[in-house]
Amino acid sequence: MGHALIVEDDADSAEMMAALIASEGFTAATANSLRDARRQLALQEPDIVLLDLMLPDGSGMELFNDPQTLANSEVVLITGHASLETSIQALRLGAADYLIKPINIKQLQGILSRVMRPSKLRAELADMKAEFERTGRFGLLWGRSTSMQRVYEQIGRVSGTAITVLITGESGTGKEVVAQTIHELSRRRKKLFLAVNCGAISPQLIESEIFGHEKGAFTGADRMHQGFFERAHGGTLFLDEITEMPLELQVKLLRVLETGTFMRVGSTTPIEADVRIIAATNRVPEQAVAQGKLREDLLYRLNVFPINLPPLRDRIEDIPLLAEHFLHDICKREGENKRFAPQALQKMQSHRWPGNVRELRNVVQRAYVMEEGPVIGDEWLVFDAPSAQEQKGPYITVRVGTPLADVERSLILATLQHFNSHKEKTAAALGVSLKTLYNRLKEYSQEGSSGGSESS
Repeated sequence: MGHALIVEDDADSAEMMAALIASEGFTAATANSLRDARRQLALQEPDIVLLDLMLPDGSGMELFNDPQTLANSEVVLITGHASLETSIQALRLGAADYLIKPINIKQLQGILSRVMRPSKLRAELADMKAEFERTGRFGLLWGRSTSMQRVYEQIGRVSGTAITVLITGESGTGKEVVAQTIHELSRRRKKLFLAVNCGAISPQLIESEIFGHEKGAFTGADRMHQGFFERAHGGTLFLDEITEMPLELQVKLLRVLETGTFMRVGSTTPIEADVRIIAATNRVPEQAVAQGKLREDLLYRLNVFPINLPPLRDRIEDIPLLAEHFLHDICKREGENKRFAPQALQKMQSHRWPGNVRELRNVVQRAYVMEEGPVIGDEWLVFDAPSAQEQKGPYITVRVGTPLADVERSLILATLQHFNSHKEKTAAALGVSLKTLYNRLKEYSQEGSSGGSESS
């Protein structure tokens, strides 16, 4: 049985929360001031502290001044309104989450269901750091480079909180793996981790897929459908390629982040969203805003804790470790052991890897299949990267005032033509995922079939 301490100057609110917490199987104590809170903390160390920052004899923040006071208690801030400042404050203080007055019972129940002492999280993080020292693996990630160690530090800092994270980096750098590692280290680990590629879902279906729909909401909706928000309840929702989400849907996502509720398509009944959001993009977020791909207000909401992943070419020292990891997995799966010759590893380290870690994995898999013997040389290390001459390419001329959508279309089609319709090279040169490229080409094809004309 866990123990909770409620630090709240409103006696009625404190007693209400105490009764609810008791019904969830906890013992509960209340404190109406800093003085009372310190006395209760000395009497019994709580598993969770619900802390109002506005108290009669000072700020609840003063309890954080002594690191030992709350060292082994999960802290949830109680605030009068949700804001970016509240999120940042909670992160800075080391709080796991925050509740908005008036207290939402379902949100409180969700927090209570995930109570975990910080000491347990710290012990797990220490084990992962020790594993990294031994093997170069941190959670689901591999690499010993300085840039990756910084990423590990950021993951360790943010995973135990409810803070929204925005992961940036080129396609193939491992943004989803970072999101999964954050989830596995979080208090939500027992619930679902769902990944959604916003660039891979048709614009006509994406709202229904994310928020769900009611029966009869539109033609073909012959039953109620639960969207990703409902299916990920209590867990983590990873929104990849967030800049590919239609702007009108970005408005609705912003509303979810602000209110904590959403509605299925065809419904007027709000549903509580007990989901942690992690978003990602392969674009520079500020440039995406300038290009009209991402709402500025949504960026502010998502970018509370940014993590940037380095491209593989900037951490060449990690290539042998990653290649050996991928090869080990393939050998285990296929039941035949093979190893790399030194010249194969050297050749991999001299490549620029425009497709990043994803490209490296594909190259290793192809080499394993093609090499008949136990040692993989450099013969079967075939790279899809464009040559130096290909990378230079021709230029296209754009008239001032041309709509951004037309500029994008012209650039994509010209790049595709330059690489002789080789889609992987085209996507790598443009810095977008292959799925995004396919979606754009499908749109252009549909426009052409409906009477439009394509220009290169």
